[in-house]
Amino acid sequence: MSTVLIWLILALLCLSLAPHKSGAEFEQWCVADEQTPDDELQAAMDWACGGGGADCSKIQVNQPCYFPNTVKDHASYAFNSYFQKFKHKGGSCYFKAAAFITELDPSHASCHYEFIP
Repeated sequence: MSTVLIWLILALLCLSLAPHKSGAEFEQWCVADEQTPDDELQAAMDWACGGGGADCSKIQVNQPCYFPNTVKDHASYAFNSYFQKFKHKGGSCYFKAAAFITELDPSHASCHYEFIP
């Protein structure tokens, strides 16, 4: 057998052994777009934490997601809270183009970003 054929067989074998997820199984979080100005993030976060129904208690002073104390970080937490709570009821991660979906868990230190399958 040629070396190329052996490598091809090994590559296919490795791919067949790797765990696969269907598109619906990927974990997704909603985070603030760092290119969005702080005033726009603040307005969207105010809505999410107010009338939007997000749980923003963990971004309050002395709570696990207060630090880093930036508009972007707090907005990311608020946007994700809203998205996880309402994504199965038609809620989106748009926030007037201030947010986007990521498959990288944004949790850090003691701050855990919720994911609801």
